[in-house]
Amino acid sequence: MSMSLVGGYVALSKPLVAVFPVFLLAWLRFGIGGVAMLRWLRKPPDEPAWSPHTRRLLFLESFLGNFLFSICMLFGVGLTTAVAAGVVMSSIPAVVAVLSRVFLKERIGKRTMGGIACAAIGIGLFSLQKGADTHAAGRPGPLGLDLQVWGNLLVFAAVVCEASYVVIGKRLTEGLGPKRISAIINLWGFVLVTPLGIWAAWRFDFGSVRLDTWGLLVFYALAASVWTVWLWMTGLKTIPASKAGVFAVMLPLSAATIGVVFMGERLTPIQLLAFGIALLGLVLATLPGRKP
Repeated sequence: MSMSLVGGYVALSKPLVAVFPVFLLAWLRFGIGGVAMLRWLRKPPDEPAWSPHTRRLLFLESFLGNFLFSICMLFGVGLTTAVAAGVVMSSIPAVVAVLSRVFLKERIGKRTMGGIACAAIGIGLFSLQKGADTHAAGRPGPLGLDLQVWGNLLVFAAVVCEASYVVIGKRLTEGLGPKRISAIINLWGFVLVTPLGIWAAWRFDFGSVRLDTWGLLVFYALAASVWTVWLWMTGLKTIPASKAGVFAVMLPLSAATIGVVFMGERLTPIQLLAFGIALLGLVLATLPGRKP
């Protein structure tokens, strides 16, 4: 449900990016989400005292998963092609599995490994059907590398941030409730982006924004900061992080579904095949195993 909602609001938020500067949009998102989750900030009576390690994890969860992920992804996509970015993003389930094995010592079963492989193949195959854009290819960048190469590296850095978000979230759910985690990391996100948000808002004409755009902004903020994070953290309490990473396939699937249903887009036979492979990965990863 969480990843499906992410794909949905990503597809429906395109008009917002055309109206609001990116950092202003992020600032408003965290602000609206923070108002909606004020009650969730209260410490429950049964919550243990935070250790310095827990405080560091909460900061890293927001810094990597909210702040740094957005910066790497936005600038990376701007330098590379949509196809290349999609192929790099297909590595999310595999990177989550590697980090969960290294830091959480999770055992990755054969079915989960098969699900990870199908997820990567499905997302990559779907991305290859979008059509290429080589606007950055051949243009020199820092250290003599093409700008497109730098774009791919930034997108992969975003992949590592997203995978870290999953693994750290799994560790946090062992001692904190999903609502509490959602509210705290949103508050950190608001603090981190506030200087850039104020800078972007200084010259912005708020009076030119239509009423329906404000309504879409409220939906975007609640979906991105409240509902998706709460659903994700609730799910992480009961399943391994490596298996949760497979559900990243629902992001492109739901985004494409929104495009077909509401925006008149069409899917090619290869894209339908890619969806089938990706869904097969979910089935493999989530089928119950044999009880001992």
